[in-house]
Amino acid sequence: MKEVTKEVYLKWYEDMLLWRKFEDKLAALYIQQKVRGFLHLYNGQEAVLAGALHAMDLTKDKMITAYRNHVQPIGMGVDPRNVMAELLGKVTGTSKGMGGSMHIFSKEHRFYGGHGIVGGQIPVGAGLAFADKYFNTGGVTMTYFGDGAARQGSLHEAFNMAMLWKLPVVFIVENNGYAMGTSVERTANHTDIWKLGLGYEMPCGPVDGMNPVKVAEAMHEAIERARRGDGPTFLEMKTYRYRGHSMSDAQLYRSKEEVEEYKKIDPITQVLDVILDQKYATEEEIEVIDQRVKDLVEECQKFAEESPYPDLQQLYDVVYAQEDYPFTPHKL
Repeated sequence: MKEVTKEVYLKWYEDMLLWRKFEDKLAALYIQQKVRGFLHLYNGQEAVLAGALHAMDLTKDKMITAYRNHVQPIGMGVDPRNVMAELLGKVTGTSKGMGGSMHIFSKEHRFYGGHGIVGGQIPVGAGLAFADKYFNTGGVTMTYFGDGAARQGSLHEAFNMAMLWKLPVVFIVENNGYAMGTSVERTANHTDIWKLGLGYEMPCGPVDGMNPVKVAEAMHEAIERARRGDGPTFLEMKTYRYRGHSMSDAQLYRSKEEVEEYKKIDPITQVLDVILDQKYATEEEIEVIDQRVKDLVEECQKFAEESPYPDLQQLYDVVYAQEDYPFTPHKL
């Protein structure tokens, strides 16, 4: 695995802080009704993404996930201004304002969405991996889903096919404990979701999803296995979300004390503690990073709010593609 250096820790801190503050800004914009529909935030789960990105080859590896999907494309290289514009429904967004919160997408950066159908992305991720194997690209697909989606039948179909064909895919369940609002203990007679892989003789195991180093180590091993042609791995990232399932979640299923306990192992705090303990940066240098993140988030908000909404005609421009349909030709 690539060495976890001082530079890596500083990048992790800045990236994770950006993702956290980006989501906090979206929460504020949602309350102002500038972000409509549903809004599912990633606060607390940042180490899962940071560690994975360290192990990935962003020139050829892909990522697909569910609807908690705003910061992943930023990590993959998408301009955060375009992500925020998409959330505000603006034409400068990643899908020209037509995808919204749950459907961020970037073919250029190999981020294949945000999917609103629970578990719907699991077989699609296996399909992306099949394409990589078919065309011999050397790429690996990271297929993310939540603990609630682990109960979907499509998971078993995808696991079976992926093992049968030795597809280059890593399946990752981000187990934040509560799915939409029901604890893992109440959804099955077992709480170790990773053991679902055992039925397919798929390499599998639990990972500390609050620590980016542990995530990077597990992801590196899984990705290298896939790249060698040895097939998929199933990892259970044990993590926690500090906010509700969505902004409309009253969170009656857990106590404030429980949330505060998990904040004691906040992934951003863990990384910052290492930086300060190892003297990778001074307090003043950390303040510079903090300000840089704050400025970027404000720039994203300004860009998104000042961008125009798409024209009504765009609704028709994206519907028809066939050449022999003369009424509303496809223009995008």
